[in-house]
Amino acid sequence: MQQEKKYVPFNRVSLPDRQWPDKIIDKAPVWCSVDLRDGNQALVTPMGIEEKLKFFHTLVDVGFKEIEVGFPSASETEYEILRTLIEGNHIPDDVTVQVLVQAREELIRKTFEAVRGAKNVIIHFYNSTSTLQRKVVFGKDMQGITDIAVQGARLIKQLTEEEIARSGMNIRYEYSPESFTGTEIDFAISICEAVMEEMGATKENPIILNLPSTVEMCTANTYADQIEYFCRNMKNRDAAIISIHPHNDRGTGVASAELALMAGADRIEGTLFGNGERTGNLDIVTVALNMFTQGVDPQLDFSNILAIKKVYEECTRMHVPERQPYAGELAFTAFSGSHQDAIRKGYEYMKNSGTAFWEVPYLPINPADLHREYEPVIRINSQSGKGGAAFVLQQTVGYNLPKEMHPEFGNIVKAAADAYGDELTSKQIVELFKHEYIDLTGKYSLLRHRFTELNEADGSVHSRFEGSITIDGVEKYITGVGNGPIDSFFQALEGVGITGYKFVNYHEHAVSSGSDAQGICYIELKKTNGDHIFGAGIHSNINVAALKGIICAINRAEK
Repeated sequence: MQQEKKYVPFNRVSLPDRQWPDKIIDKAPVWCSVDLRDGNQALVTPMGIEEKLKFFHTLVDVGFKEIEVGFPSASETEYEILRTLIEGNHIPDDVTVQVLVQAREELIRKTFEAVRGAKNVIIHFYNSTSTLQRKVVFGKDMQGITDIAVQGARLIKQLTEEEIARSGMNIRYEYSPESFTGTEIDFAISICEAVMEEMGATKENPIILNLPSTVEMCTANTYADQIEYFCRNMKNRDAAIISIHPHNDRGTGVASAELALMAGADRIEGTLFGNGERTGNLDIVTVALNMFTQGVDPQLDFSNILAIKKVYEECTRMHVPERQPYAGELAFTAFSGSHQDAIRKGYEYMKNSGTAFWEVPYLPINPADLHREYEPVIRINSQSGKGGAAFVLQQTVGYNLPKEMHPEFGNIVKAAADAYGDELTSKQIVELFKHEYIDLTGKYSLLRHRFTELNEADGSVHSRFEGSITIDGVEKYITGVGNGPIDSFFQALEGVGITGYKFVNYHEHAVSSGSDAQGICYIELKKTNGDHIFGAGIHSNINVAALKGIICAINRAEK
């Protein structure tokens, strides 16, 4: 890709004594969802009234207190949704609806007509101020652009006074110098101050000054410099709520928002999952849950994130990408073997240590806090490691494979994933284990068994095994005496020529409870060539489970 010198580098603000890098985000901003306006206008098929109502109620349930519902002067559809919300009493008393309007007289008057009957309203008016828009679109100088903003503010103030006298409506103001990031910073301050003066903004009745990154044109730190410079150099800072509205053209909308908060912003406008024109708006879900992971209450409830995503996808016909932070299908999924092993050990540490803190590697948030399931955290394909499949068995059916067994079963799963050419589901992994260990048929099988304790003259106690096995379908009676049930069974097997195996270890645990409780036993044997082989058996009698595990291991060795 050849650089032809046709792009002009962004002109940064000079702020050598910037303070924002040392700040931290320690409280939630004021949130304003623009899903129903900015997000809706970016859809291939805009939402209908029923979809907008469903989305609006979802936003209310999440906890938004300010919701931009549309551009009612732009079309009858936009007008109608606002009237439906008002006349249908859909707006809670503690929620403010925000409406957008250009600083043009006929549109402002239509907007005031649309909001009649609402209790709390923000009139959000704007005009474009950037160098490029002044030159290319409007052909006006700075004073001409300022006059548009001030004249719009004057009319809005007049209509507000008339509406308050008529109905007592609570009306607040918001002004946006559209394309703020492309506007000379001192001019942006000047035009906002002129609007503030016209509106009579005070500390007790502040105006919202929204400083949008309408097109993301610079790095996130440069946007933060612009916000800090604006806040430090404007007059009557306490008479304004500084709002930001980042877009995502450079892919850094979330970073821009976080750094802008550190730089002094009080309020954020954005959409769920970042839907918006071009590459999208700021993703409010990500910013809010980033705060949550740092111990800051975002004042928004995303605890059932998948239900919220479902509403979003149904209403917008958009799709949340699989790797989208927090809400994507694969957001908490690890396929890598080393990641899986660390996650598994993290869960074990959490369980065994009793720590009050979330301390699981590779997972910055507990999926359960978002009603995400544990099971899909580790998913298995040919890249997965030895511990991943064991973790899935433990989470799915409660089988706690001993660590020594992980490589053997991991290799079995890897081979299956390679042959399948795709990831394996938890059900497939469980079936693999049962096929390879629990339901395995082979040369040997156990038919009958009986253990008897033998009290020796020297006071020691031995175990006697009596029973029958089949060898290639032929029944053989076997008997043996040993130091315990497993040893006596081995002695009995050796009596019919089944040799070449040394018992190494076994692990056992319950896999169910109640009167029909069963236990599972994992057996490790060592063959004469030095290789280790594992078997598993399940039975209500743990001694029988061990015998079945031994038979399983031998059958697997001779398969």
